[in-house]
Amino acid sequence: MSSFQSLARAMFLGFRRDKGALFFTIALPLLFLLIIGGLFAKQSTPKSTMLEIGSVEVVDQMPADVRAGFDKSLKITKISDRNAALEKVKKGDYDAALEQSGGQVVIHFSAADQVKAGTAQGQIEGLVQAANQAASGQPPKYRLQAEQVEDKSLKAIQYITPGLLGWALAAAGMFGASTTLVTWRTKGILRRLRLSPVPIRTVFTARVAVSLGTALVQTALFIGVATLPFFGLKLDHYWWMAIPMVLCGVLAFLAIGMLIGAWAKTQETAQAVTQMVVLPMAFLGGSFFPIDQAPRWLRVVTEIFPLRHLNDGMLKVMARGAGPASVLPQMGILLGFALVATIIAIRVFRWEQI
Repeated sequence: MSSFQSLARAMFLGFRRDKGALFFTIALPLLFLLIIGGLFAKQSTPKSTMLEIGSVEVVDQMPADVRAGFDKSLKITKISDRNAALEKVKKGDYDAALEQSGGQVVIHFSAADQVKAGTAQGQIEGLVQAANQAASGQPPKYRLQAEQVEDKSLKAIQYITPGLLGWALAAAGMFGASTTLVTWRTKGILRRLRLSPVPIRTVFTARVAVSLGTALVQTALFIGVATLPFFGLKLDHYWWMAIPMVLCGVLAFLAIGMLIGAWAKTQETAQAVTQMVVLPMAFLGGSFFPIDQAPRWLRVVTEIFPLRHLNDGMLKVMARGAGPASVLPQMGILLGFALVATIIAIRVFRWEQI
C-alpha cells in the first residue's frame, strides 16, 4: 500500500508540474466552457423561417391571439412557386416549407440541418394540434406529414463528412507546418538549407507539394471510408469540386501554420498556439455543429476562420448538390487567407534561433 501511495503521489506531482498537461487537461476545457457557455447560455430558441406555399388553411385561419404567439418564434413568408420553395429550403435559405392539400399539412425540411428542421417541425406540430383541439368533439381535421426535400435515401453521413474532413485537413496542415518549421530552426536545419546550393523556394515548394499530396490522399481515404455500405455516403454530381476546395483550404492552413512556426520559438509553444487556433476554428467553423443558432455577431466573427468557408463550400457540393460556380467565392476567400498569412509569415520569419 505504501508503494502504491508513493507512486500515486509521484505521478500526481509529475502531472502538476507539467504545465502543458495541466493546460490541455484542465485549463483548455474550462476555457471552452467559459467561452461557448457564455455565448450560448442566454440564447433563446431562434425564430424559424418558413415558406407558405400557396394557401395553408391551418396558418391563414389562426386566431389573432394564437398568431401573435407564433409570430414571436416563427416567420412565415408566402410563395406561390412550389419548386422554388423546395429549392430555397434545400439550399438552407429557409428552415422549412409548408403546404396543405385538404386536411393533409405537409412540412418540407432539409436533412442538412436537423436542428432547424426539428425546431420548425415542432412549431408546426403545435399549430396543427391547436387547430384540431379547436374543433372539440370532432375527429382530427388536420394531419401533419414531414417530407425531406433531398433524396430520402441520404443519411446523416452526407452532412457529417464535409465538416469532419475540413477539421482533419486544418489540423494536419497547421500542425505539420508549424512544428516542422520550428524543428528545422531549432536543430539548425534551416541554416544548413540556406547555405546549400538548393534554392530556398524549391525547399518550400517541395514542402507545400508534399502537404497537398498528403491532403489529397487523406481526402480520398476519408471519402472512401464514408462511401462504404456501413456509412452510406452518396456522392453528388459535383462532388469532385471538393478537390479544388481541399487544395485551396490546405494552402490557407499551411500559411497559418507557417506563420505560427515563424513566430514560435519552441516546439511546445508552436503546438500550444496551433491547438488554440485549430480547436476554436473547428467549433466555430461548423465542423462539429451548425452555428446558425449562435448570436448574429458571432456568426459574423466566424467569417475570419478559413475553415468556415471550406466547410460551407464542401457542404454545398457534397450535400446540397450546388454547382461549381457556387463555391468560387469560398475558394477565392481561402486563397486570400493563404496570401495574407504567407506575407505576414515572411515578415516575421527567422532563419536561426534567437
